Amino acid sequence: MAARARVRSVSQGISLRVFTGKLYTSLCVSNFPNSSVVISDEVSSALDEGRGVVALETTIVVHGLPAPTNLDVAASCESAVRMSGSVPATIGVLGGQVIVGLSTKQLELLAEPSLEAAKLSARDVGLAVGLGRDGATTVAGTITVAQRVGICVMATGGLGGVHREAQTSFDESADLTALSRTSVLVVASGVKSILDVGATLERLDTLGVPVVGYRTTQFPGFYRSDSGFSIDWSVADAREAAVAFLAHRDFSSTGMLLANPVAAEDQLDGELHEQALASAFNVARTLGVSGKEVTPVLLAEFARFSAGLSVTVNRDLVIANAKLAGEVASALRTSRS
Repeated sequence: MAARARVRSVSQGISLRVFTGKLYTSLCVSNFPNSSVVISDEVSSALDEGRGVVALETTIVVHGLPAPTNLDVAASCESAVRMSGSVPATIGVLGGQVIVGLSTKQLELLAEPSLEAAKLSARDVGLAVGLGRDGATTVAGTITVAQRVGICVMATGGLGGVHREAQTSFDESADLTALSRTSVLVVASGVKSILDVGATLERLDTLGVPVVGYRTTQFPGFYRSDSGFSIDWSVADAREAAVAFLAHRDFSSTGMLLANPVAAEDQLDGELHEQALASAFNVARTLGVSGKEVTPVLLAEFARFSAGLSVTVNRDLVIANAKLAGEVASALRTSRS
């Protein structure tokens, strides 16, 4: 209860008014009069004025990166979005309220281990609201909220996908199906290399989600700039990405994946990557983990085996993606004006 009370007292910059679609000028907006969703004053003003806004997830902060790197990365992502001319909207759930534009204190609270914030996919957000829980949103959860409030662009590190041996485990991230029904452009460095990259691309194809490379025709491999799989479409800059997304929305209700590879000079060494990958799978088999517990275990072993280098690569690529997302959000505003 003490934690809940603290949530109520750290609402700096948060407008408590219920919002409706008529307040916004974004082409992506829909009417969503829910008093359990709160938008910060900064994000609300940006939406009112038709400025670029970028949604940021919180799972990477609460469950993905170790402290204190997690909060440093969150702050750097928000700064990168602002430097690109857009407004960041970090999304999470505190005390049953969906906050669009978490303050620094609210994000620190959400990341506090003692709070035991849940991992919220698209299916979980409503339950967390209804039961008054705390939670960090995944890509699926984040874009679901983003579309509802009129945000068309999101940045993350790596998209979830089809897990290896999914033919027996049926383990596939809800990020894929969420993208198939949510008209949001997601900037990501491909999918994590612990996944089945080829199967993930096939699923995105089947689901009607276009995959567009940013200055590349090779699908990124998260820690590596090239996964070994090619893609059909690419764009040269943020303006082209914005124009392509707007045209896509005229013919389809799905989202779009803008695949931004980690810079070649920042990627993980190829041999180290393969050794870390093998070690990670061995650890997961030994522990017998399954479902949503698999990815955290694999990433933790990647970090241990690489002596923290994988965390550095993750940090660099997610900040770069936030910067690109900010540029695309700004270009979207110009392209539709």
